[in-house]
Amino acid sequence: MLRMDQYSYIRTAVRVYKKGIRELSKETGHSRVTIRKVLSEEHGGYAPRQRQHYPALDGYLKIIDGWLESDKGVPRKQRHTARRIYHRLVNEHGYGGSEEAVRRYVRLSKPRIGLDGPEVFVVTDPDCGREAEVDWGRAGAIIRGHKTSIYYFCMRSRFSGKPFVRAYPCEKQQAFFDGHIRAFEFFGGVFPTLVYDNLKSAVQKILSGRGRIEQESFLRFRAYYTFAPRFCNAGCGHEKGGTEGLVGYARRNFLVPVPVVDSLEELNDKLLEECIRYGDHRIAGREDTVRVLFEKERDHLLALPAVPFTNVRLVEAKMDHYGTIIADKNRYSVPSGYRGLKIRGELTVDQVDLFYAGKRIAHHERVFGNNKWVLDPDHYLGILQRKPGAFDTARVIRQWRATWPEDLERLLLRFKESQGETKGIKDFITVLMLYRQYDAREVEAAVSLVLERGVHHSSGVKQLLLQTGPEETFEPLKDWPVTPTHDVSVYGQLGGVL
Repeated sequence: MLRMDQYSYIRTAVRVYKKGIRELSKETGHSRVTIRKVLSEEHGGYAPRQRQHYPALDGYLKIIDGWLESDKGVPRKQRHTARRIYHRLVNEHGYGGSEEAVRRYVRLSKPRIGLDGPEVFVVTDPDCGREAEVDWGRAGAIIRGHKTSIYYFCMRSRFSGKPFVRAYPCEKQQAFFDGHIRAFEFFGGVFPTLVYDNLKSAVQKILSGRGRIEQESFLRFRAYYTFAPRFCNAGCGHEKGGTEGLVGYARRNFLVPVPVVDSLEELNDKLLEECIRYGDHRIAGREDTVRVLFEKERDHLLALPAVPFTNVRLVEAKMDHYGTIIADKNRYSVPSGYRGLKIRGELTVDQVDLFYAGKRIAHHERVFGNNKWVLDPDHYLGILQRKPGAFDTARVIRQWRATWPEDLERLLLRFKESQGETKGIKDFITVLMLYRQYDAREVEAAVSLVLERGVHHSSGVKQLLLQTGPEETFEPLKDWPVTPTHDVSVYGQLGGVL
């Protein structure tokens, strides 16, 4: 086949300059048959080679084919790439040719050998209000000034594309269930079918094909909300591509820049606002926006149960000699006086409540991980007042001191200087105990006044709090006889009589 410049030259020479075929044949070296063909047909491009030649690679083709054949029986993610084949040829067989030649041969050989290429996806039109997809994402946030890893639960409607995103400190099953409960409330109903990958919160064991042994607690949860799960094939997360995309979208749009918040609840309020606001986007192939489709979808969802699922984990443990109980591999403090007694704990996804004999005796924020200590200073003040020598090294006090105001440090130093080390610490603990009765701002304001006035004893702080406390008012007694008032001016007349 002639090159394009030769094809153009011949046609121009005949059509524009009126040269003859014989003349052009002598000038260009092409036969008259070829020149007539150029004048009568369009340029057909270059004819592909029937066989690609690999001069430098010819001696290695059987080796490459062997490696590709062996890849048929191994997991997709551990198969040879063209780059890996090139490096093996260089290191193991002394190949001296180019990497591009290897890439070209591998690209053409994979379909011939039977290795799957990129998968082709089927376009679907989901039924209204029928299915949603669920997944987890991971990102970072700055919470109370500390860099923190967060996990965010994602649920996305397949029909409308409406997303729900909520952040958690972990991916545990309680967080998994809580994400569902809050998502159902957000959507205003329950999707009859939810699509998952094979996460451990739901699947105990993967069987052949679509068979799964589900976690017992997950079976109870889905039976309560009456939805059916559908699990993706192992390693095929793209089967729920909508929520896979939501994980990335939420990270890039809801969590950029990195959120700086005082609590996880504040972050979740912001995420909820983003989910509510998301609605002007159009899914490919749909005429209506996400917001319009979502409004159509609401009436097709299953109704919410009258009462949400009780997503509480119960534990029972004895208070140990550290004044704590262990719940979910972490320690939580209990008021002194309950040592050796069985304490019942109720663990929600973010709170821990401790009970004895039906009465709540402690409340903590829940932590996740192993061997973390959550200590309430108030639980140890009575013990430290009896053992003031342990005050400065007590873990609970060291944690508290990192956050309390400078005026408390100054008051402690004054008490120590005026009363001595032991008595000063004991009297200072009496001040700390005032936090039980009064608001922290009131106690700290009283401490500041005491420092200004040069007071050296806890009684001064107590007196100020009593003076600044709310005035008591008394209602008059009903039906009490009213005492008549008298004119006392008559007593001035008695002087003359006497």
